[in-house]
Amino acid sequence: MSLAFINAIEAKESHADAVWDIAWTTADTVLSASADGSVRQWDISSGETSASRPPHTLAITSLSASPDGSRALYNSLEGTTSLWDIQGDALIGTHKSFDRSVPGAEASWSVSLNPKGGTYAGATGTGNVHIYSAEPDSFGERQGTLTTGRGKHGMYCKHSPDGARLALASETGQVFLFDLASGSLTASYSTHVSAVRSLAWSYDSQLLLTASEDKRLILHDVRIGASGKPGAGAVATLAGHSSWVLSTDISPDMRLAASGSADKTTKIWDLASRTAVCTLQETGEVWSVSWRPKPPAPGSAGALVTGGEDGVVRWWRGAGGA
Repeated sequence: MSLAFINAIEAKESHADAVWDIAWTTADTVLSASADGSVRQWDISSGETSASRPPHTLAITSLSASPDGSRALYNSLEGTTSLWDIQGDALIGTHKSFDRSVPGAEASWSVSLNPKGGTYAGATGTGNVHIYSAEPDSFGERQGTLTTGRGKHGMYCKHSPDGARLALASETGQVFLFDLASGSLTASYSTHVSAVRSLAWSYDSQLLLTASEDKRLILHDVRIGASGKPGAGAVATLAGHSSWVLSTDISPDMRLAASGSADKTTKIWDLASRTAVCTLQETGEVWSVSWRPKPPAPGSAGALVTGGEDGVVRWWRGAGGA
């Protein structure tokens, strides 16, 4: 099987530096975070900026949108975390996770909003993940800590869509799963030989796809069994990129996956056959990919957005799909 995707539109104005994270929200807008310090919201019809935050002095390393697309959590290079009310164009809260006057403070690198609301997670350089309040009157107050016990840099963290678990990717190639209700580490996977740069949950929270500097993506079965433990672990390897895989996402119908790479391509994968069905050539390294959350029409492959080294946000759609 092969699929064709069309470059439907490009942003009217590019970021001044690389796009490091991107999210297509359920409000049918796109959010992008850049090394130029800015966070923008884009209109998907025109490719124009519809809202933005004043640029931070350092790069924005991580971005996480609320389930309804009304809020964006983002984190800077030094560990300043901010929650943006997009509709009201106001900051709900800002937290300096690097502030050493706070006992046990550790700078966040990757952040993730809990889809259930109320909290967010911040992955650190020690392998710890701190859970913070996302409420306006207590934003940034630490609620707890999830510990891997490995002391290695947390590259990327993300909540499962059901809000029950958190996955953490490590610089050593390990992936850790935490149960948020108990705060316990329930599984760890050592399926990669180099740093894991990104990971994506399936929409039913049953599968986890990881992207690594070892040029591979690995699909993990993380379904909770009768024992209360996750499932079989690695069930498939997706190979085909010629350099680091920097980003990944799973389509809302869970048929396809997308991956962005330092080889300057975005690949579309059929998860059933474990094969690449389309390769999109880009002008620079692809640092982030995100599928449109709206389920595709019958017979359509859906749509996605990409961002990367050249600072340009690009929308792609399956040929023949809206």
